[in-house]
Amino acid sequence: MNSKSKIDQLRTELAVHNHAYYLLDNPTISDFEFDHLLEKLIALETANPECFDANSPSQRVGGTINKNFETVKHKQAMLSLGNTYSEDDLRDFDKRIQKVITETYTYVCELKYDGTSISLHYKNGFLIQALTRGDGSQGDDVTSNVRTINTIPLKLSGNPPTEFEIRGEIFMPHKGFKLMNTERVEAGLEAFANPRNASSGSLKMQDSAVVAKRPLDCFLYHVLEEKKTIDSHYLKLEEARKWGFKIPTETKTYESIEGVLSFVSYWEAERKNLAYDIDGIVIKVDSSFQQEELGFTAKSPRWAISYKFKAEQAVTKLNKITYQVGRTGAITPVANLKPVQLAGTMVKRASLHNADQIARLDIRVGDTVYVEKGGEIIPKIVGIALKERDLFSQPTVYITECPECDTQLIRKDGEAQHYCPNEKACPPQIKGKIEHFISRKAMNIDGLGTETIDQFFKEGLISNVADLYFLTKEQILPLERMADKSASKAIAGILTSKRVPFERVLYALGIRYVGVTVAKKLAFHYQNLNLLQCADLEDLTKVDEIGERIAQSLLNWFKVEENKILINNLVEAGVQLEIDAVLLADRTHVLQGQSFVISGVFTNHSREELKKLIEQNGGKNTSSISKKTSYLVAGDKMGPSKREKAESLSVSIISEDEFIELLK
Repeated sequence: MNSKSKIDQLRTELAVHNHAYYLLDNPTISDFEFDHLLEKLIALETANPECFDANSPSQRVGGTINKNFETVKHKQAMLSLGNTYSEDDLRDFDKRIQKVITETYTYVCELKYDGTSISLHYKNGFLIQALTRGDGSQGDDVTSNVRTINTIPLKLSGNPPTEFEIRGEIFMPHKGFKLMNTERVEAGLEAFANPRNASSGSLKMQDSAVVAKRPLDCFLYHVLEEKKTIDSHYLKLEEARKWGFKIPTETKTYESIEGVLSFVSYWEAERKNLAYDIDGIVIKVDSSFQQEELGFTAKSPRWAISYKFKAEQAVTKLNKITYQVGRTGAITPVANLKPVQLAGTMVKRASLHNADQIARLDIRVGDTVYVEKGGEIIPKIVGIALKERDLFSQPTVYITECPECDTQLIRKDGEAQHYCPNEKACPPQIKGKIEHFISRKAMNIDGLGTETIDQFFKEGLISNVADLYFLTKEQILPLERMADKSASKAIAGILTSKRVPFERVLYALGIRYVGVTVAKKLAFHYQNLNLLQCADLEDLTKVDEIGERIAQSLLNWFKVEENKILINNLVEAGVQLEIDAVLLADRTHVLQGQSFVISGVFTNHSREELKKLIEQNGGKNTSSISKKTSYLVAGDKMGPSKREKAESLSVSIISEDEFIELLK
């Protein structure tokens, strides 16, 4: 078999497995086997560049760099829908339909996904273009980024039309969003405010390889074709499902407005149990011919309407705007509010995000503001009661200097936030770095906390993380609220942290983009800090999952003179800056490609010991059970819900002894 035939065979096989995993929720091979096939394909394609195909499964990993996104006119405008918030409005909508359509008609009810709209263009069964909604008449070409989303088919199955468009919503499920935000915070990055913003921002990223790592998903809900072969929106979607698209299963049809209202009522309560955000229901007339008869207004179709769920809202007063400085120097404006009860909690503050948000809403101190919980979690100001505004109020002028150190703020091109560049002397940045250093996933120093670090800093006892190791009990004992027992505990905790392994020390240094996982990969690859410091850009980017951005961040950090001094002081203090030789010798690949969830109480090993064994043997620890989980290692007193979920997903449940057998 020649190279082209092998490539074609692998592409077909991978496409089948991808469809089974992401759309049918019925994986046919393990993740490890899939990755092995993908590696073979990439190797063959690299060796045979004449066989390149933009629709190959290998293109899912990204790699395209877009400095600018081309603006393209939509063949058919992506109009917005009219919104309604009440049962009466829906009944009025139904009456308007009855005035035009005299025969029977059917409604299609769909969930309104809270993401970012996308239009996909297919020709001869292949994806050729993906456009954002933009202003409705034209959008940005984000094809290279969309190709990385596994639930969007690059090549269709069945008998699709020769050429057509299909529209839908790209979104982030809750689980993936939460995990991504955790990793961003660990890497010293700002967390995304909500899944919608994260989805939208991901689509406009310049590096598609980064987009490929984002947990993006996509539901498709509207087929556009020049020749209407099926006079039913609902049946057309069912046909599209056969072509390989992820079509929502919650969509229902009803013969009357009463059915529509029951659907709305059901999902208004049940939406909290979904794995993703929805903010309403979309109601459409099912027949394509009846849609044409109803037509459009200048802004929206007359045959469809959006019912928006009501967000809980409160009215209160904005007392003042303050500015917080994060450990990376990012400035976050904060609205300090007159306390108000909202969704079961007392809200006193709300994030204003950045200068653009303040300017867009024209938020001013003293305003009466409307507050909602964004995604029902994060308080946000959504509007101003202009009638209540003081006639003499003045527009908010965003600060130009750091509120902590008076350094002139900077704002880089393409970034929404302002930054304080004075990382060497800005108190919140220094304290933030030390607080990160002592945190649980980093050095986990018992006896130290945020208040203690603040106290040490104010007294001039520490100015960087290395200073902690040269503190004495005599120095800290005289401090306020520092009794003999607490002073001894703090010093003991600092001394104990010298035994923390190198990979956690590397994470604790707080180098931008170096989170827990990246630190571990770097530590085991280079084995000690000296070799890591000597690595150049090319060498760093050869490490698994280390891209140019992470590599450049490392190079920049090691160039700073203060950081060189810091490392020398940590060496002098005796902190672990190399991988333990015994740990390195014990490392195997027995569990490579397998993921484990540990739950319950065990006889011969602690849970942490089991997790270490998994990592030492090439496996992966995860906190929750999914279809990707290889094994649930079950101990005594494990919650019944975990067992039930594992059984429902056909995940193997093994004992502590059975796990140890796997290592042999």
